[in-house]
Amino acid sequence: MLYEMVSQPQLKVLIACEEIAKVVARLAGEIKKDYQGKQPLFIGVLKGSFVFMADLVRQLDLPLEIDFIKLSSYGAGKETSGKVRVVQGLKTPIEGRDVLVVEDIVDTGITISFLLNYLKRKKPASLRLCALTDKPSRRRVPVSIDYLGFSVPDKFIVGYGLDFDEKFRYLPDICELSS
Repeated sequence: MLYEMVSQPQLKVLIACEEIAKVVARLAGEIKKDYQGKQPLFIGVLKGSFVFMADLVRQLDLPLEIDFIKLSSYGAGKETSGKVRVVQGLKTPIEGRDVLVVEDIVDTGITISFLLNYLKRKKPASLRLCALTDKPSRRRVPVSIDYLGFSVPDKFIVGYGLDFDEKFRYLPDICELSS
């Protein structure tokens, strides 16, 4: 019993759901302005971006399309392995399309840099990145974020789609996870 109490993770709210909603609305406004008259393809990075992307899309009145890609570099731990692989590829051709990648978090930059280079080789008309959160203190590879929600401290965060070992995605707030 004592072990269970000691090993229970502690959650501390870093960004409340009301603040997230305001930032999603702000990002939607910026995106709407930049993509007016276009039919962009939004590519969500699974699994973490699905909550953010759903809320973002509901704020837009653009004739957009959606696809998803699933990458892996973490496994079941808190640290990236540094090796990225495509687990599930795109179903939609992107050549000549205006593409917006929607990501939950940019951390070391390794995974998103891999993805952006992978997509550039498919010759989109334009390629931009929208990230809900950014952890610049952990950056190993430079990444340019076109639409950014929040910069966060070097803490392990969960909630609003972000997970630890597939847990905590359901939380409405973004929380710091500590053990």
